[in-house]
Amino acid sequence: MCLTVDLGLIGYGQAYELQKRLVAARKAEAIENTLLFCEHPHVITQGRNGKQEHLLASEHLLRQKGVEYFETSRGGDITYHGPGQIVGYPILNLAAIRRDVVWYVRMLEEVMIRATADFGIVAEREPGKTGVWVKATTEKYGSPQRTQSSQREAETEKLGAIGVHLSRWVTSHGFAYNVSTDLRYFDLIVPCGIVGRKATSLEKLLERSVEGDKAVGRLGKHFGEVLGLEMRPMAPGELLQKLQDPEQALPVSA
Repeated sequence: MCLTVDLGLIGYGQAYELQKRLVAARKAEAIENTLLFCEHPHVITQGRNGKQEHLLASEHLLRQKGVEYFETSRGGDITYHGPGQIVGYPILNLAAIRRDVVWYVRMLEEVMIRATADFGIVAEREPGKTGVWVKATTEKYGSPQRTQSSQREAETEKLGAIGVHLSRWVTSHGFAYNVSTDLRYFDLIVPCGIVGRKATSLEKLLERSVEGDKAVGRLGKHFGEVLGLEMRPMAPGELLQKLQDPEQALPVSA
């Protein structure tokens, strides 16, 4: 069983504190596995392996653009979150699923790859790099095959990023999937510490608008499939009530 909760637009700091509460509750087996979906106002986050030089903007410029900055406990380097980007925060007891961090990261990639395929776009992994990538001259299902030379020359752009944290096999942080993200904000950083590589979005690839709710639905569906979990929607208020009143929490089934 895994609860899925769509928080809508929420500040990064508020979502981070909610994750901490959920992690503590999951360790105490006071709550089921939970997948939070949300969008954040403009924010740049630095992972514990990040390099300060990958932040290209000054504090003044960040304030001018209304962009917050946080240092976090997740893995990975620096990244940007903002409106139009769907962020998923799984709070899972991974020990009851599979004790393998690399496998877990690959499964988060698989979730985004399958969701992207639902929109008719071929996404893929890139050797040695975490996340989900799409050819800049994107290959769509059902489209004529390009020549081998043009496929080799096509540069890939990043559609989805991943940064996770585990404590006693309970996961936090997660993945970020660009749906209608304003990609100009990625110019403020070296995304994920990879020089010369750009971010992309579903709307850019499809050349049409995409509703965030549709992306959330696809991501949640494939998350359950890939990790073998039954997904159960829950309203944010119900989740908060559960956290405030542990006696109302149901017995946990991993």
